[in-house]
Amino acid sequence: MVDWITVISLILFGLVLIIVEIIFVPGTTVVGLVGFVFMVIGVGLSFRYFGSEIGWSAVGGTTVASGALLYLSFKSNLWGRFALKSTSQGKLNEGEMNELFPGQEGITVSALRPVGKAELLNRMCEVKTLGEYVDAGKRIRILKILSNQIIVEPIN
Repeated sequence: MVDWITVISLILFGLVLIIVEIIFVPGTTVVGLVGFVFMVIGVGLSFRYFGSEIGWSAVGGTTVASGALLYLSFKSNLWGRFALKSTSQGKLNEGEMNELFPGQEGITVSALRPVGKAELLNRMCEVKTLGEYVDAGKRIRILKILSNQIIVEPIN
């Protein structure tokens, strides 16, 4: 009786780990590989404990169960419940760089550690220092503009 429980538990636990890999932690492959190893050990133990007839039945049953579980989960759109459906509408200083140039001054709205928000030409922009921290409410000057990054320094 314990032999049956061990074999069935290993196979089911392996199936659960593979499903967890697909749904919750895709791309890591570690959980899926551990699940596959558990399934192989369960099938291997079925050959050892019960002989080749039951072992091959376990291979077939595990294969059919895995295929059916994946088919049903795709058919019922189970994955759709976990999929990200919204998109990010955030833009980093897009279209705000045209009127800015080095030497212009502004004021920090948030602390720059070293990235934060500042008001430049009455517009909110994301700015970056060269590594130093600047508190909110301090005056800053644009050092340079690189693609969509505004590099600033504090004015003492």
